[in-house]
Amino acid sequence: MDKISDAKDILENLGLPKAQRNEISCLTLLALCGIKPNSSWSSAYRHSLTVTKGIMTFIKDKYGRNYAPNTRETFRRQVLHQFVQGGIVNYNPDNLKLPTNSPKAHYAISVSTLKVIKTYGTKKWSVELKKVISAQGSLNELYQKRRKKKIVKVKLPNDVLLELSPGKHNDVQAAIIKQFVPRFIHKPKVLYIGDTAKKNLYINNKELLKFGVSLTKHGKLPDVIIYDAEKKCLFLIEAVASHGPMNPKRIFELGKMFKKCKEVLVFVSAFHNFNEFKKYSKEISWETEVWIMEIPDHMIHYNGDKYLSPY
Repeated sequence: MDKISDAKDILENLGLPKAQRNEISCLTLLALCGIKPNSSWSSAYRHSLTVTKGIMTFIKDKYGRNYAPNTRETFRRQVLHQFVQGGIVNYNPDNLKLPTNSPKAHYAISVSTLKVIKTYGTKKWSVELKKVISAQGSLNELYQKRRKKKIVKVKLPNDVLLELSPGKHNDVQAAIIKQFVPRFIHKPKVLYIGDTAKKNLYINNKELLKFGVSLTKHGKLPDVIIYDAEKKCLFLIEAVASHGPMNPKRIFELGKMFKKCKEVLVFVSAFHNFNEFKKYSKEISWETEVWIMEIPDHMIHYNGDKYLSPY
């Protein structure tokens, strides 16, 4: 294999995320190890390099890749920062007191990483690789752990535990289950919850079929579907973050989707806060409901004369 392919294989085995295994990342590793096209990996050595005059110049001179000066920040933010976080590169090892924006800022391959890299292609490679991964972990694992810490956990009324991917949209969906349901739905049965990372995170196919939804042709379901077995109502709820509320177009689509449903349909637009609601207030369709996370005990009714009675 050529040296760029070798570098990609090394970075993958060291546990770097896919985004840090592209050509610019591979070339950066080669520069930091002083590996030329015809060098052996056993000849890798540790030396400190700045970004422009060190790493980018090495890549241009030895590999013929001439990156524009304005890509310096790409090297720093999309490659070197992650290399440092992964423990394979040290930042300013020759002068730890250098300010962040110093033109003398430099990088060097870490001693532990250099040791394993020098064995690449030999029988010692797998042994040394296990040692370094065991000692410092991998960036992929680190990022995954951080992501797991941000996962939004929610328990459904039937005690099923779901893990929603992190994000504002799913924060609203979790609040619908944790806050909206206990306040406004008397005997809830969750039929569907989507997820920004997994479209059909939870779906009760059997129950949905009872409401006339063709699962092969249902199109885009609402974010959350909940049946109130006491009031015989089907709540169709949109968690408004990146997508819009229950506007006339969406109501028309859902009307067609649930045209065989004999139960009362309740259309709800759920928002993170009042400011988010104000952005969409003019779009929301009449005969629908609005619920806002930051004022969970109340609802806004776009329901015409339905609530003109004093009771």
